[in-house]
Amino acid sequence: MPATDIKQELQKKILIIDGAMGTMIQRYRLEEKDYRGERFKDWHKDVKGNNDLLSITQPHIITAIHKEYLEAGADIIETNTFSSTLIAQADYDMQDLAYELNVASVHCAQKAVEAFLATTKEKKPIYIAGAIGPLNKTLSLSPDVNNPGFRAVTFDEVVKAYSEQIKGLIDGGVDILLIETIFDTLNAKAAIFAAKKYFRENNVELPIMISGTITDASGRTLSGQTLEAFYISVKHANPLSIGLNCALGANEMRGHIEELSNMASCYVSSYPNAGLPNAMGEYDEAPEDTAHFLEEWAKNGWVNIVGGCCGTTPEHIKHIAENVKNVEPRKLPILDNEL
Repeated sequence: MPATDIKQELQKKILIIDGAMGTMIQRYRLEEKDYRGERFKDWHKDVKGNNDLLSITQPHIITAIHKEYLEAGADIIETNTFSSTLIAQADYDMQDLAYELNVASVHCAQKAVEAFLATTKEKKPIYIAGAIGPLNKTLSLSPDVNNPGFRAVTFDEVVKAYSEQIKGLIDGGVDILLIETIFDTLNAKAAIFAAKKYFRENNVELPIMISGTITDASGRTLSGQTLEAFYISVKHANPLSIGLNCALGANEMRGHIEELSNMASCYVSSYPNAGLPNAMGEYDEAPEDTAHFLEEWAKNGWVNIVGGCCGTTPEHIKHIAENVKNVEPRKLPILDNEL
């Protein structure tokens, strides 16, 4: 853990979280053989697209991407572990690698931090957030339209998957757990349960960041919750922050962040996409445009942590960091029971 507690930093300034990992990996135009590396050259399934595997087979690429975001001004970098669970890795028959993927990804982030600090005069605290993704199976929705009561996974199976991931992240040395891109709050509650259980059993506790995803103009998650319902469902975790990421660009996310800022008793985070995808699935929003939106939110006193999700790059993070660096962070509200 950095010497400075993150809560102290959040009281002083708006912190910057990094941008998209997948977008940056795409720039390397990697092929199947690159994903496999030497160790998995004879693997029986295609593994191209398993970006988390690159932490083992191409760690220099993941470390370089982290370093680019640090140079752009990020205070928090996310591990390359969005799909590093038993459940998600089953698509590649790589379930047995889940723990190793998490540890390896943390080490990539740590190497980037060391390299960055060795070459900069700015000696600020940097935090590594263990990225815990939403899974490719959901507890609240049936994958079979003809059988709405069917579930492809159980709560206990999700807890088991998240428990192994959390163990790997903490053994690797993360500073924060980030449960992100939540479209099904029940999955998130399983991750929270797994984290709290690990803390209890191992006499350790890390800050937990929670970030949900509003999927469309309805203002609801994919599993149907309003933003208020989502917040109430997870606030028992006593998170360091709660926020929104993915699915929407900043322009579309604006009203939701304002609403969240007005109800949240903890810090508020936001890392939107670089606008909405075009017809080719690519993101066109310029860095200065994304930064302009987030600067407005900051000046309105809505946010404490900002960054980018899909389509964002170090250029986006650099512009965001520049635009909010002199803006006061959102103040935590004084609750009635604290009067």
